[in-house]
Amino acid sequence: MKPIRIWYQSYVDYENGKTYWDRLRKHLDDIVEPGTTVDIKGITPHDSYAHAIVEFRCAREVICNAVRAEREGYDAFVIGHFQDAGLYEARSVVDIPVLALGESSMLYGCQLGQRSGIITINPRYIPWFHHQITKYGLERRVAGTHAMTFEPGQILKAYESETLAREVEELFAEQARPLVAKGVEVLIPGGGIPMLLFAALRNHAIDGAPVINGIPIVVKMAEMAVKLRRLTGLGVSRAGEFVKPPAEIIGEFMTHPKLG
Repeated sequence: MKPIRIWYQSYVDYENGKTYWDRLRKHLDDIVEPGTTVDIKGITPHDSYAHAIVEFRCAREVICNAVRAEREGYDAFVIGHFQDAGLYEARSVVDIPVLALGESSMLYGCQLGQRSGIITINPRYIPWFHHQITKYGLERRVAGTHAMTFEPGQILKAYESETLAREVEELFAEQARPLVAKGVEVLIPGGGIPMLLFAALRNHAIDGAPVINGIPIVVKMAEMAVKLRRLTGLGVSRAGEFVKPPAEIIGEFMTHPKLG
């Protein structure tokens, strides 16, 4: 089977997340199969503040980038951002597989335990996660969301400080333990930044509940989706949620942003 090319869409740019990108690059190289290449792409201005309006701004660029990825010959598009902003819209405009960190982590968590819980970096993300959980139909499986108190830019600094990295780990555990006590069996860090930060903690678990690193999960799902598409032609449904608009409508979206 020919090599696989994956566009990995970060919501951080290299200028503002150099240490994170460098570590992510190495992590991706370590987990992909021989013949798979993953190109990390960023967004400028990057996602620096935990708010829905920032997610929507980034989502527009992500949708356009999914179209660009397909036109440039990529085999899959991965949204490496837990909030998955733009996921459904991107799936509706391209034929290559589109996978996302949040959805993939939650779905895989269902195979590891009956009830999962999410610990995000900031309380302002919790309403967004509730919308995600409902959209994915996982209300009974993703049973709780707790939060630390970082902005995206602040938690990036943990990649440059072992002391801060340990503090993040401890704060995560503080939020996780009450969830496990209430019956949560799988713990999901609510973001690629904390997931990668914890990636070095092999067999990471809190009170018996495994802590998911969704980055290898979403990349492996992307590789599998590409292989299945090549073997069987399998792709997303065009009967409802992901119906594809005409080419001219996609072109209109790509070229006509309405600026204030």
